[in-house]
Amino acid sequence: MKVEKTKLPGVLKITPDVFEDQRGLFFESFRADRYEAHGIPGAFAQDSVSRSRHGVLRGLHFQWPGAQGKLVYVLEGEVFDVAVDVRPDAPTFRQWAGHRLSAENRTQIWIPPGFAHGFEVLSSEALFAYKCTTPYDAKCEQAILWDDPDLAIAWPIRAPMLSSKDVAAPRLRDLDVKRLPR
Repeated sequence: MKVEKTKLPGVLKITPDVFEDQRGLFFESFRADRYEAHGIPGAFAQDSVSRSRHGVLRGLHFQWPGAQGKLVYVLEGEVFDVAVDVRPDAPTFRQWAGHRLSAENRTQIWIPPGFAHGFEVLSSEALFAYKCTTPYDAKCEQAILWDDPDLAIAWPIRAPMLSSKDVAAPRLRDLDVKRLPR
């Protein structure tokens, strides 16, 4: 597998080795020892899958307390995936990194605890997988406005389909700093 650093410390882009022949293909989507060698924990507490239509934007979400690390990838379709550093003491606070993830490129992104996450569906549908280091906790979930002008994320689709929670999310600057990860 190929592991690349992104512009955000700790956020990694992972491309697995894929073996293809006339029967189809095979690749390891996760192997603890290989991922641990790159600082990604071998133990995950929860796996989740979402299916979304074209133009759906999910995010930007994070948990605090109970911050989650996430290993994310696409099983079907294509998305634009975004991580935002929401740690106020970090030198990269408010910075974001975006990547196209697809079933075709099989790219994965490791998003460590302390980052918000979101994605936008570019294909007609997408089946999206998450491996999380801590379980989802509704009491700790927080959201940031997807088009927060202070973040200036270059989303490919300017009028996405959003949940009511994401429409009502505050800007990052309006969150109480005590409710942000350290």
